Amino acid sequence: MQSLKIYNTLTREKEVFQPINAPYVGMYVCGPTVYNYVHLGNVRTFTTFDILYRYLTHIGYKVRYVRNITDVGHLVGDGDEGEDKIGKMAKLEKLEPMEIVQRYTNDFHQVLTQFNLLPPSIEPSATGHIVEQIETTQTLIDKGLAYESNGSVYFDIAKYNEQGGGYGKLSGRVLDDLLTETRDLDGVGEKRNPLDFALWKKAAPEHIMRWNSPWGLGFPGWHLECTCMSTKYLGETFDIHGGGMDLKFPHHECEIAQGKGSTGKDPVRYWMHSNMLTVNGQKMSKSLGNSFLPAELFAGSHPLLDQAYSPMTVRFFMLQSQYRSTLDFSNDALKAAQKGYKRLMNGLRIIKQLEYVADDTLTPDEKHISEVTKGIQGCYDGMNDDLNTAITIANLYNLLKKINQLYMGQLQPAQLGVTVFAALKTTFVSLIEEVLGLIEEKNNNIEAFANGMLALYSEYKAAKQYDKVDQIRTYFKANGLVIKDMKTRIDWAYEE
Repeated sequence: MQSLKIYNTLTREKEVFQPINAPYVGMYVCGPTVYNYVHLGNVRTFTTFDILYRYLTHIGYKVRYVRNITDVGHLVGDGDEGEDKIGKMAKLEKLEPMEIVQRYTNDFHQVLTQFNLLPPSIEPSATGHIVEQIETTQTLIDKGLAYESNGSVYFDIAKYNEQGGGYGKLSGRVLDDLLTETRDLDGVGEKRNPLDFALWKKAAPEHIMRWNSPWGLGFPGWHLECTCMSTKYLGETFDIHGGGMDLKFPHHECEIAQGKGSTGKDPVRYWMHSNMLTVNGQKMSKSLGNSFLPAELFAGSHPLLDQAYSPMTVRFFMLQSQYRSTLDFSNDALKAAQKGYKRLMNGLRIIKQLEYVADDTLTPDEKHISEVTKGIQGCYDGMNDDLNTAITIANLYNLLKKINQLYMGQLQPAQLGVTVFAALKTTFVSLIEEVLGLIEEKNNNIEAFANGMLALYSEYKAAKQYDKVDQIRTYFKANGLVIKDMKTRIDWAYEE
């Protein structure tokens, strides 16, 4: 088993990963709030944990990967007041809330499939776990860590900290400072303390999404769903919890408080957070006009883009930076990634075709053997150093040089020996396809290709080179196509 180190946001140190019940790993990642289309910041976060999921599986762990769907409780402004975002959109479009949820969930899945992200083991939704959220809320009330106020229930941060909870330890926020920041608010309404957060909210008469509870008609707070679903599927304490750095506070901070408050145990051993995206050095945001959707990238339809970029080009681009680093989108960087991705794909095609050929006249070349062995180890060293995919890719390029030498005949497989040659082939293919999740994007533009072949067909026919005419016909037929040789023109069609 590889010795993987990951940066634990909670301890602010790189720690050797040691699952609670090896070889089983429990991993929870905060999924999308399905009221908007998936943006690239989402894609980077989910790609980070797709890589982690893939790598843990690759090195021998059995992973239960849970990624939720937030389909209720996320209010406008991300606070405890206002309308539920999904309910608000449902009203505007005069649809059922679950129609909104389904539309954006479908989009989410489609985008992640385009980027070749693996589906999670379990994908629960907040609305599917209302019972668990009510039960957890009641448990926190019974333990004196939550209180009911006018039909809503709030988590009592002061009581939690009196019991040694340590609210703020994940994000590094100091409670006194937080209190100072909120002191000038115009009252705290139903809350005992302005920092207290909602576990359950009383539904206003116009609120669409509502459920019965011991405190009346209402709906769960945003933070509670993740605590309930992670506990249900992964246990009271599990291995890894991930998400974007924007969720560190208050969402993940509240999850720790809820989890520890309800069970008495720290809910997560390793907290991991991916960093944000920038565009030409500026923070990506709609207000700056520099935020674009994946579909705009693939079509090249955004004003800031010089051209279209394929899903694998973008995935490869994201992997060239360690997940905790800020990643800057620019046309120059994307064009460089496009070339780099194609270089790796050419190497992948070559190594899959190469076979070991024994040759007793050749002796092992220790220099080449050492360089290949070093490159393989370097790939794993990168992954084991907190998923530093940039280092892994650099070492894959070093291995690519050897692959090209084998391809050009400058190096013979026998000079590496059967063991090292096999390791080179296995490592290169498995790390690219299984771990990094990069796949070959084949050109499926059959119409352009067929029309080009028809132009040759016409030339050969005019020159009465019928042997070549027949070859082209045979090629078309082998690929399920036929040539339509008509009086006025030549065309092609699918064979019926």
